[in-house]
Amino acid sequence: MDFGQSIATCFRKYADFSGRASRPEYWWFALFQLLVTAAASLMGELTSSLVGLALLLPALAVGARRLHDIGKSGWWLLIWLIPLIGWIVLIVWAATKGEATDNSHGAVPAV
Repeated sequence: MDFGQSIATCFRKYADFSGRASRPEYWWFALFQLLVTAAASLMGELTSSLVGLALLLPALAVGARRLHDIGKSGWWLLIWLIPLIGWIVLIVWAATKGEATDNSHGAVPAV
C-alpha cells in the first residue's frame, strides 16, 4: 500500500472502527496528518484547529483498526492518556507486525 492508497482508504473508512489496518496504511496516514497539520498551522490558528478536527475521526479509526490488526481492542487507544508510558506503548504496538491469520476483527489486510 502506497501513500495515496493509504490516504484514500483512511478517508473512505472515515469513521469505520471495524476491521484491520496494515502498518503501511497507519504510518502513511500518520505522515499525511503530520504534514497537513504543519501546513495548516502556517496558515493560522483557526485553519489549524479546523484541520485537526477534520482529521481526528479518521486518525482514531485507523488507530483502532491498527490495534485490531495485532489482536487488541480499539479501546486501548485510551492508553494515550497516560503521558509518556502510554505514548511509547502505542508507538510500539503500531510498529508491531500484525497477526498473519484472520482474527476476531477480520481478515488480514492487504499490504
